[in-house]
Amino acid sequence: MSELVIENSPLPYESRLDERALSAIDLVVIHCTELPDLAMAREFGERIRHDRSQTGNSGHYYIERDGRVHQYVAASRAANHTFGYNARSLGIELVNLGRYPHWNDSHQQTFGEPYPQPLIDALRTLLRLLVDQLPSLTWIAGHEELDRRLEPASDDPTILLPRRRDPGPLFPWDTVMEGMPLRRLIAGQ
Repeated sequence: MSELVIENSPLPYESRLDERALSAIDLVVIHCTELPDLAMAREFGERIRHDRSQTGNSGHYYIERDGRVHQYVAASRAANHTFGYNARSLGIELVNLGRYPHWNDSHQQTFGEPYPQPLIDALRTLLRLLVDQLPSLTWIAGHEELDRRLEPASDDPTILLPRRRDPGPLFPWDTVMEGMPLRRLIAGQ
């Protein structure tokens, strides 16, 4: 396994996120930022969205297009990244445009940016590192596979669209999963 450098960049509210035992983590959820760059993803992650806890929505790890990895939330904290799965999972965000900036427009649901090889290589290395560090880590899923809620389209509220489509149809699952000791999770497991 090649050496992976992870830049630790904790979010300002990290200490307010729920603590958990590392043994509680059995799932990795793959996301894409659906934003142009890491700076915008960081700004989004720093926004307070939960009044009671004074925390926001963020993954644990962020991987840039060139393969650089940043950790925004410690694994021992439950980040707010996948509705219903936060207590048991780690969120990995991949910098990718996704449907940006028309997330909810019914005519703009296509993902057009492929995932570059340095990003995929870093993801595979990170996944292997996490499997080595967390013996209970068994499952992997895409955000779109777990959050199946629908919401009205911004251009026509009579059309219901999936809230989440990431990591999207261009994500190379076969390449990522090759030789990986994780199993794909089916929603509800």
